[in-house]
Amino acid sequence: MTGSHTGLLDASAWLKRFALAIPKEGLVLDLAAGAGRHALYLAKLGYAVLAVDRDIDALEPLEEYSIQIEALDLEAELWPLQNRQFAGIVVNNYLYRPYLDLLPEMLVDGGVLIYETFALGNAEFGKPSNPHFLLNPGELLALAQAHGLKVLAYEDIYVDHPKPAMIQRICAVKSGLKGRIPLQFTG
Repeated sequence: MTGSHTGLLDASAWLKRFALAIPKEGLVLDLAAGAGRHALYLAKLGYAVLAVDRDIDALEPLEEYSIQIEALDLEAELWPLQNRQFAGIVVNNYLYRPYLDLLPEMLVDGGVLIYETFALGNAEFGKPSNPHFLLNPGELLALAQAHGLKVLAYEDIYVDHPKPAMIQRICAVKSGLKGRIPLQFTG
């Protein structure tokens, strides 16, 4: 493995727990991918992955793993992923509310949303502390309910690893499981 891309070690426990719920057919979106730890983890599980971020310098080493990479301004006036469909969408430590409601619409039937980021109360432990970047209580549940997603798991909790933080996370499926047996969790 090259450079600092140890995705199998660095992927969040939440993603590791639910990654196999994502259908194998179709493309998985790693939204605001950062250095690509989740994209790499998913690619190593055999998924076709699109990693997007504003700055893709840290993602370029992932091309050797057949991960598609796109430089996109995810906070532009026009949503850069308009009319795209995904088998799974993974979001970690990122929140931009103006486009949050578009994510469930981008899932194919049976597609899975795995979302995990900081929640209200995190200011007590450090950054982010701005409420614009913190989920309100129940906000991911409300998102799932508003779009008819079936919630497989949800947490709004304090964590102490990798650092003390308030975290909200959800794994939800669009239009149910359609007879699949995807819940072979890895962690």
